[in-house]
Amino acid sequence: MTQNSPPLALPPSLARAVATLQEKDRRRLNDTLSCLHSINGRLWDTEDRVRGALLSAAQVADCKREIDQLNAERNALAERADEALGSLADASRTDAPTHTETLASVVDRLSVLTLRIWHSERAGASDELTRRRVPALHGQREQLCAALDSLVSDVVAGHRRLPQPARFKLYGRDDAIPTEIRPSRRLRRVIAFGGLSECGKSTSAEFVRRTCGAQRLKIGFLLRQAAHREGLADPYILSARRQAELLLGELNRFAEAHVDTRLFTIESVHDDASIGELKQLMGDTLQIVFLDASFAVRVERSGAPAQTVSAKDEIKRSRGAHQVAAVADHVIDNAGSIAALRARLRRIAAPPTLTAYRVATPYGLGLPAAIASATADFTDAVRAHGPGVRLVALTGSPGEGPWIPGWSDLDLLVIAEHEAIGRVHEALAQYRTALDCVASLGPTLVTPGELTARRLTPRLAFALHRLQEGRPVLHAGRGVELPMITRDELALAAVRELPQVVLTMRRLRADAAPATLRQLYKHLVLACRLLLREHDQWESGPDRILTAASHMPGLTALSAPSLAEVASSWRDGDTERVLKAVSTAVDQVLAWYATQLAA
Repeated sequence: MTQNSPPLALPPSLARAVATLQEKDRRRLNDTLSCLHSINGRLWDTEDRVRGALLSAAQVADCKREIDQLNAERNALAERADEALGSLADASRTDAPTHTETLASVVDRLSVLTLRIWHSERAGASDELTRRRVPALHGQREQLCAALDSLVSDVVAGHRRLPQPARFKLYGRDDAIPTEIRPSRRLRRVIAFGGLSECGKSTSAEFVRRTCGAQRLKIGFLLRQAAHREGLADPYILSARRQAELLLGELNRFAEAHVDTRLFTIESVHDDASIGELKQLMGDTLQIVFLDASFAVRVERSGAPAQTVSAKDEIKRSRGAHQVAAVADHVIDNAGSIAALRARLRRIAAPPTLTAYRVATPYGLGLPAAIASATADFTDAVRAHGPGVRLVALTGSPGEGPWIPGWSDLDLLVIAEHEAIGRVHEALAQYRTALDCVASLGPTLVTPGELTARRLTPRLAFALHRLQEGRPVLHAGRGVELPMITRDELALAAVRELPQVVLTMRRLRADAAPATLRQLYKHLVLACRLLLREHDQWESGPDRILTAASHMPGLTALSAPSLAEVASSWRDGDTERVLKAVSTAVDQVLAWYATQLAA
């Protein structure tokens, strides 16, 4: 808008009516009207500039293109303002006479008149004729404000109806269609959210951004960017195919500029035709999600009056928003629990993958004969339950190094359907009996749904990652689908898990005693393993982990004894000397950690 030009002041009745809107709608309307007034100011300046006698033909063409673009934005903003202003009307009075124009059209006229008065007052300083017109212009503004106030009162009371706000302006061309635009190889996955008002589109997109690292984009933003790039004033009047090509072009550019972003979301899908065309161009790279919920549920969640939600629905339906469900890859009933919604979203954002697991017998894992036999019996028992038990694996000491009697334990992972968990419990009871205190057993029971919904603890994520890297399993059912765990995810999981590990290690250090040696040592190793992951070092085995941790910046060589020494002292009950050395190493790590965070 022209520098120092006056703001747009709404007449009193309209201002009071706007104040009754929901905060979100009121804020959106105020922003829209401010933008509309600014666009009118830019239009005034550009139209003045194009009349310059010294402009070349190319400069005139540039100004004309800018005027077309500004007019398109002006119409789009007026329609957006009418979406909010239309909710002020009493929709139940269908017999009331219809006014000749919408509320936003009158406000647009008021904006232009405000600018005309301001420009006239400036010009009147040197032009007598213009100065004489200023009082008449102020009179026109007073009349327009009074008429607008009267119209608002009639609309709110149901004495007058407003016409259809759509302007159907024709801007731009639809004949210059590029050939064979295809998704960029860097555009790995895009989720498009559609649905009616208050169905949860923004909430869902924000969840995917927060938990999956997606980049959120608005379809309107992408189209406006494309239109500006192509010199098109209004992309919405183009064919569905052309709009889809413009969208894909902008998505490609964004992906090429943000090469580390693997996931994008786009909102809000209100047009079934253009998103259907985009699906044809992108294939499975684009996943269209339609969020469905009853009108009553959406009204309750929004906190807005039913007529407000209904008015928004009517606008979206006029564009084909309700028909997006017919072309959607996923239709989600969002009237249920948040847990169910988020589980579906996680599966869509990061779909599970089929993995060929390496199956081994317990006898090939370096276990003592008695433990291997008991483990084989357990595996046979759960395998007999059929497809309900999907996967069984040992994730602890086996494979990390040699089995140490009296020290090593069995960390067992069982992935089974919820209906089969009871039978797994029975098999576990028999397994413990067969072990006869020879080894400690720590089972983790999880359902496939929990995994594909990525309800994972950091340790469980690490165990799955090791299986993906080729760590053997005892049993894998046919067609097992598990989430793919990347190193980046594990590094982030380490950041989240480390604080709890440090707090536990500090508590164990305060209570250091022969009986807590094993726990204290294991937490020292775990803390160092997580710290190394933050430094992108992926060591395994306690001795290698503690040696590598000694080389972290600012940390002196740890004085911890070897695993063999600690295990031998623990088994023999001679823990005093080793406990002191482990405690010293714990103190070193805790002091270093405190210093790093204080920095």
